[in-house]
Amino acid sequence: MQRHLRLRHRADFARLRREGRTWRHPFLILSATPNGRAHNRYGFITSKKLGNAVTRNRTRRLMREVVRQAHPRLRPGYDMVFIARKPIVGQPYRAVQEAILHLLRQAHLLEERPEEQEP
Repeated sequence: MQRHLRLRHRADFARLRREGRTWRHPFLILSATPNGRAHNRYGFITSKKLGNAVTRNRTRRLMREVVRQAHPRLRPGYDMVFIARKPIVGQPYRAVQEAILHLLRQAHLLEERPEEQEP
């Protein structure tokens, strides 16, 4: 993911926690708030409760790849943080993709195009 699309500063994460709206799924939590920019920024949180570094990094890579592919279809101008929950560990790519897309639809951040809708 490109550097300007990442949330990296503690203050940004704190602002999302304070001002953001939250949506939950058994695999993860999405928190989002408008950022006043022309593009979205994304953050990914995987706590040590998920497992060792290998497990956390794999989970983060899966989430990042799903968001990278969904990025062109997302409404611009939002900061989003995806927080992994314990049940996400060991899930295949498809399950993680469905969970993230479900949350993005709930948050009305995904712009569905009729030809791209899943069966």
